[in-house]
Amino acid sequence: MVEIDPSLSIFAETLGKAPGRGRLQGRKILVVGGGQRDQPPDVEHSIGNGRAMSVLFAREGAQVVVLDRNQHSAEDTVKHIKSEGNVAYPYVFDVYAEAKETKKCLEEVKKMMGGLDGMVVVVGTSRRIPMAETSMEAWDEDFAINTRSHFMFCKHGIEVMDPGASIVLISSASAIRALDNNPVYEASKAALLALSRATARAGEDKAIRCNAICMGYVETPMGRSSGRKVKNRAATVAFGRQATGWETGYTALFLISHESAYTNGTTQIMDGGIWAGIATKPRDPRVLSAL
Repeated sequence: MVEIDPSLSIFAETLGKAPGRGRLQGRKILVVGGGQRDQPPDVEHSIGNGRAMSVLFAREGAQVVVLDRNQHSAEDTVKHIKSEGNVAYPYVFDVYAEAKETKKCLEEVKKMMGGLDGMVVVVGTSRRIPMAETSMEAWDEDFAINTRSHFMFCKHGIEVMDPGASIVLISSASAIRALDNNPVYEASKAALLALSRATARAGEDKAIRCNAICMGYVETPMGRSSGRKVKNRAATVAFGRQATGWETGYTALFLISHESAYTNGTTQIMDGGIWAGIATKPRDPRVLSAL
């Protein structure tokens, strides 16, 4: 494998160490999936996409509601945000089991903050089951979590959110490239790209925008779990490393902010250049915590 120095592409933003710059001052944002899964005690901890987004949005001046089905995890994210002197509230909600209560959830969230003008839907699951082994039940359940939940928050978000709001859906590079022999995940994430466009169209009268992010390999707790099953997971990434949750967060930060007020119905690919074919030789992937 080709040796490369991953530190050449690592900056304060990569590691979540950059200061806030007031990019979301006065905004009121919901992060659906703002907690993160527990991590094994024998590995260096990484930050999940939802938690990184929640922290960054608050750091940039927004009030943030951290929604997660795991109360402890949501409260941990809120604790992190408050430790920096910023404002956040936990909200416990199961997007699968409580789907019919989504509108009520959004109304309560809006009341908590006195408005709602931004929402990122991060939740997702992956079983990593090949097609021959995928049952109808697994297909339906994963689509309910990965796609139906996003639809419900988009549908009712347009009804409840303030005019001029922004919605961001977190998809995956698996939506545009068959990377991992994981058909349910790939198909459900691909559906989000069409949903983001449909939501942008449906939100037109209230000037509510919607965009999607296709992430590549990200060193989150979920990403590390996948990495243990796929040897050299990021070997084809030009930078020689996976992304961090903070980098996903900064991509979402632009799309949720007024800086992107004329960006609507788009898909932002954030994969280090894999889809574009930037890396032409296998790299020696590094774990960021070891750098």
